[in-house]
Amino acid sequence: WTIRHIVGRHEDADDALQNTFIKIWNKLDEFRGDARLSTWLHRIAVNEALDFLRREKKFAGTDIDASEARHIFSDEYFDGDEAEQLLRDAIETLPEAQRAVFALKYYDNKQYKEISEILGTTEGGLKANYHHAVEKIKRFITRKT
Repeated sequence: WTIRHIVGRHEDADDALQNTFIKIWNKLDEFRGDARLSTWLHRIAVNEALDFLRREKKFAGTDIDASEARHIFSDEYFDGDEAEQLLRDAIETLPEAQRAVFALKYYDNKQYKEISEILGTTEGGLKANYHHAVEKIKRFITRKT
């Protein structure tokens, strides 16, 4: 679900998840145990989701924006709840770093320390990214309602 919340579309999440499993399998012997296994797995998954977004952006030749959110309407895994859709639309407008931090904090309820380990960044930077993400989401929702 972490990948799903970062990339947006279920079909895209399937592709990114498959690539994640391949990377995990190929790098399993490189796991040193410096971090928890779940942290290591999350880091690979988040990096693959962000790589997927970068590849899609490069392929499309444009920035990823709210227009991508329109695909969610046809996603059979979403129930069409209007509030959830509005939140998804707002999340789709976030830069990828903010999107990743928001997904890990909001949906996965991770602590900043663990997110820091997963993303390899400082807790202060994560808190700032999360705060900016929340503010952008609030502004987006306020404009749409």
